[in-house]
Amino acid sequence: MHNNKTTLSTTKNVALVHSGEDYFNRLERLILESKSEIHIQTYIFDYDVTGKKIISALKEAASRKVKIHILIDGFGSLSFPTEIINELKKEGIDIRVFSPFFSANSLYIGRRLHHKIVVSDAKTTLIGGINIADKYHGTEKLEPWLDYAIEINDENIAKSLQELCRDIYFKNRIIRRKKITSIIDKGEVNSISVLQNDWLKRKNEIFKAYTNKIINAKKEIFIIGSYFLPGKKLINSLKKASEKGVKIKLILSGISDVPLARRASIHLYSKLLRFNIELFEWKSSILHGKTAVIDSNWTTIGSFNLNNLSSFGSIEMNVAIDSAQFAKEYEIHLNEIIAQCDQITTETLTLKYGLASKFINWISYWTSRTIEIMVTYIPHKRFRRLY
Repeated sequence: MHNNKTTLSTTKNVALVHSGEDYFNRLERLILESKSEIHIQTYIFDYDVTGKKIISALKEAASRKVKIHILIDGFGSLSFPTEIINELKKEGIDIRVFSPFFSANSLYIGRRLHHKIVVSDAKTTLIGGINIADKYHGTEKLEPWLDYAIEINDENIAKSLQELCRDIYFKNRIIRRKKITSIIDKGEVNSISVLQNDWLKRKNEIFKAYTNKIINAKKEIFIIGSYFLPGKKLINSLKKASEKGVKIKLILSGISDVPLARRASIHLYSKLLRFNIELFEWKSSILHGKTAVIDSNWTTIGSFNLNNLSSFGSIEMNVAIDSAQFAKEYEIHLNEIIAQCDQITTETLTLKYGLASKFINWISYWTSRTIEIMVTYIPHKRFRRLY
């Protein structure tokens, strides 16, 4: 069993949450202690041991007349049984499927509900990359996928997010140009911002935050990147930062649930190494995290992958935390993760991948890029008119 947890000093307002028992204990507690209204919006909701346990908690909350609104993605939660949806509705739980297959919205297959957000009583929120499924909780035999979330206890943010969730659930719309930020300024955390990405609705906050923070970095960048396949703008931002002497460490997937995506990422390794970027592969479990820490001050955690699908297709949500204390403590954890990784160097890359493997990686890269273009770029003009 690997040790991938570091306990950060939880402030009154914000706490790092790990995949596994940490996340699901908090989620269950939020549901069972709720008094008025719960919103859950997630890409994957599996009807497995973990999913059934959360459903049981939701039914208990519904029996106390708590209003519950659940929105699951039509692709990510395709296996969620229709009979269970009907059962939940009979229990008084509102549940809908975002962009179900064979609907008008499903024609734009790149626009998925990819964020993972829970809002309880307009007071507490969970935001991150963790879906509701056994693979994120872990089992007796398998470690949970490596991922993170943030628990926020701030009514300004929670009220805004409840409003946002209501808009998405009831009206299928996202409020444009409304930034969700709370100024804390209590010594430990200066501010917390919720960043949104939905290119179709002209929301591009996460992508812009990444590029701006990378370009303006002065000392060090840590990135955990599952399904890492950035476009030219992000790669050039990393290159420029490196040329200024910024130390960059990328923690990437050593094993993946999408082998094509991993092969595509490996195709970029030689270029990244030429930019003096340090590469590390996590192999103790599947890596699903999407996080960054820049200059020991700014941290972002959420659902946004550094690839075109997140940039130009899916509905994404990240938290950005302006806090030196939080960032430095998270860096301690990331260095512990790095200590358990395999470092990739030019020498190890040459030894591991021969000509045939390099060709497969090249094919994987261009296949992945082509798929991303097909599901994001082609339908944009048409669907922007519809929305």
